[in-house]
Amino acid sequence: MCLAIPGRIEELLQKDGLRMARVNFGGVRRLTCVEYAPAAAVGDYVLVHVGFAISVIDETEAKRQYEALRMSGELSEAESALRGEAP
Repeated sequence: MCLAIPGRIEELLQKDGLRMARVNFGGVRRLTCVEYAPAAAVGDYVLVHVGFAISVIDETEAKRQYEALRMSGELSEAESALRGEAP
């Protein structure tokens, strides 16, 4: 299943001419492209799908999404993917 995972932007930077961010997903930090979310700023929560932030969301929605993933049993799979582990 394809999932969008909520995370919080900790840092914005440029890489190879692209607007990127270091995003914290519950302790796992990943470099994420934020070109598709031009309004994204440090401290914002974003939904990330396959390394791309697809929308900016508020903290309440981020927590709701995270809890929905946890309750559906898909959170551990998503966290493994963020860590680069095989399913």
